Amino acid sequence: MQFQQLKVRLSKLNNLPLPGEQAQLEMAPLERVENIKNTDIEAKNPREAGVVGMFYPSLKNEAMLVLILRKTYKGVHSNQVGFPGGKRETFDADIEATALRETEEEIGVKRDQITLVKKMTRVYIPPSNFWVQPFMAFTEHTPQFIPEEAEVQAILEVKVSDFLAKESVVIQKITTSYALDLDVPAFLLNENVVWGATAMMLSEIKNMLLKA
Repeated sequence: MQFQQLKVRLSKLNNLPLPGEQAQLEMAPLERVENIKNTDIEAKNPREAGVVGMFYPSLKNEAMLVLILRKTYKGVHSNQVGFPGGKRETFDADIEATALRETEEEIGVKRDQITLVKKMTRVYIPPSNFWVQPFMAFTEHTPQFIPEEAEVQAILEVKVSDFLAKESVVIQKITTSYALDLDVPAFLLNENVVWGATAMMLSEIKNMLLKA
């Protein structure tokens, strides 16, 4: 898919309702669904985070989506694929400012070069106790990515055509903080398995792009 074709789809998104949890749950482990049903989220006083699903043109003008592989560390999201973004700080004006600031810090794309397109459905992440607010966005130019050395192991440049293909969805056996050897729905992108909250957010994005 060419980047201009993607931009046409993105321009139609404001006229489309969010598919919400219905789309997200298509990529959620069943155990996670049951866990959330029995959780009083607000009572846990979760922290907030903002992330960006950012599209951009490759040097050949192909539509691309950027994801990051986080470094291995002592934490629940160690060595996982996710969106650029992070936790809200007290100095952030709002959650949009958080998402843009953290994206700039993690992958080196200046916030004033990113156009936010759509505020998606937030996702609660039990292991880290975060409400994560995703946004769809794009930048007009091919970025020169600068990964944040402390947190980002690698930047993953995914072709949108590969992401939208049916073959990108697989069933993967994984071990989580709450169960061993689970068969979970996942995206296989650039040979990386993307599951959990990131897959749930990607599912809503994919649902909208296919409708646009």
